[in-house]
Amino acid sequence: MYRTHNCGELREINVGNVVKLSGWVHKKRDHGNLLFIDLRDHYGITQCVVDPSSEAFSDVEKIRLECIVTVEGEVIRRSPETINPEKPTGKIEVRIDKFTVLSYVESLPMAVSSVSDLSEDTRLKYRFIDLRREKIHKNIVLRSQVISSIREKMKKQGFLEINTPILTSSSPEGARDFLVPSRLHPGQFYALPQAPQQFKQLLMVAGFDKYFQIAPCFRDEDSRADRSPGEFYQLDFEMSFCTQDDVFAVIEPVIFEIFKEYSDKEVSPYPFRRISYADAMLHYGSDKPDLRNPLLIEDVSDIFEQSSFTVFVNNVKKGGVVRAIAAKDADKQPRSYFDKLNDWAKTLEMPGLGYVTYSGDNQVRQKLGEDLHLLKDSFEFCWVVDFPMYELNEDTGEIEFSHNPFSMPQGGMDALQNMNPLEIKAYQYDIVCNGIELSSGAIRNHLPDVMIKAFEIAGYQAEEVQERFKGMFNAFKYGAPPHGGCAPGIDRMIMLLADEPNIREVIAFPLNQQAQDLMMNAPSNVSQKQLKELHIKIDLPKKIGRSNSI
Repeated sequence: MYRTHNCGELREINVGNVVKLSGWVHKKRDHGNLLFIDLRDHYGITQCVVDPSSEAFSDVEKIRLECIVTVEGEVIRRSPETINPEKPTGKIEVRIDKFTVLSYVESLPMAVSSVSDLSEDTRLKYRFIDLRREKIHKNIVLRSQVISSIREKMKKQGFLEINTPILTSSSPEGARDFLVPSRLHPGQFYALPQAPQQFKQLLMVAGFDKYFQIAPCFRDEDSRADRSPGEFYQLDFEMSFCTQDDVFAVIEPVIFEIFKEYSDKEVSPYPFRRISYADAMLHYGSDKPDLRNPLLIEDVSDIFEQSSFTVFVNNVKKGGVVRAIAAKDADKQPRSYFDKLNDWAKTLEMPGLGYVTYSGDNQVRQKLGEDLHLLKDSFEFCWVVDFPMYELNEDTGEIEFSHNPFSMPQGGMDALQNMNPLEIKAYQYDIVCNGIELSSGAIRNHLPDVMIKAFEIAGYQAEEVQERFKGMFNAFKYGAPPHGGCAPGIDRMIMLLADEPNIREVIAFPLNQQAQDLMMNAPSNVSQKQLKELHIKIDLPKKIGRSNSI
């Protein structure tokens, strides 16, 4: 009824055929004796033409951009000078004989066929229109293709896709939970899962051996360019009877093949490079090193300890360190470059910056790499391993977990009983690409007595551990295999593949930076009736000035 072909399908072989196409009016051009419209659908664009002798001419003449129409007519070959080699349909066009309007549009709040500078809030309020634009449309198609490919690759390795609950209990660790009030249990709340962490470990206890899912995760966090507030998706997987090396061997070919398949850039081959946390902080100034940048940070304290530069000498005497970056060809830069670099350092609240010395972190290394055009146009992967199990809270002076509290300490119970906690390493690892953390993972602490001891060092009583992690702790008492896993972020992978600086460009319906859905008006007020059903009263801050609804 609506189409014999889609708008990306017709070729020279179809010349002479009478066809029917339906789609959106993408562009319209009036050449006096001829009217052209570009008709767009999900698959592509086909140029259609009508002349004044056609009964359809007046209807085409009046049509607005983005109206949805059906055209019927003969496929004709374009003249050589009008061929568009950039479009798959560029050698043909459809001569319009019949023209039907399926849906009219009002005045558009934003352009679709041209790139225009729009505020993010405008784009998100009218996201259904924004998604019609070619670039963002391609990003969402790419996302679907990547997820399908990931599923295929995981299943080929024997992993079983299992969905875990969305309504669960609140977690005392990590980011803030999104809470859901219970109608049947007044005063009690579910939480949306920050990750399927405990459930996937319970699946290992249950004997499923290899699990994965494209898991939705919910965290009440502030927005960043590489982090969407609210929800995100990850390739969550777990496996039994495995070591750290086994986990790496599973995920490395999946990630490598995905990036090779969906990008033209060079991809670092697997096995990916492994860098200890200590070396990452020393040589890259970050636990998320960007290996495209060849510059390394080195400890040169012993050299400058004997120098005449008293700032450095005094710093080393007080137990501090002096670190330097050897930037190739930096000496060829004019004096003004270093003056600007020094001014830039002051904007970061540094006292200043010497030509080759600094007292800072990864920011200077990255800026030099970018300014000196040293970054490779490639995807460089690495594992950051050997994270410290514990760290000292600078405010309280107390020992706390530095990363994942459910990780197995290297050395097990013996390390927990006999080592300085701040020297204990964990079987924890991050996979990093071009300075962006894609995933955290770990070999899990599956032994109840080791778990109790690990949490005791961080200030938790045994009873508290058993109560807070009741489901998992009880399960471990009935026998848990050694297990571990990882969870690469889907959104961040797509962001890299699409070469987008902002993660919202690869999510169909993201929240804005204030964690609002402007299109669906969420979060929003609810009625007193709904609140009463949930046994909830609202106590808003006085400055908001509302108390009857939320």
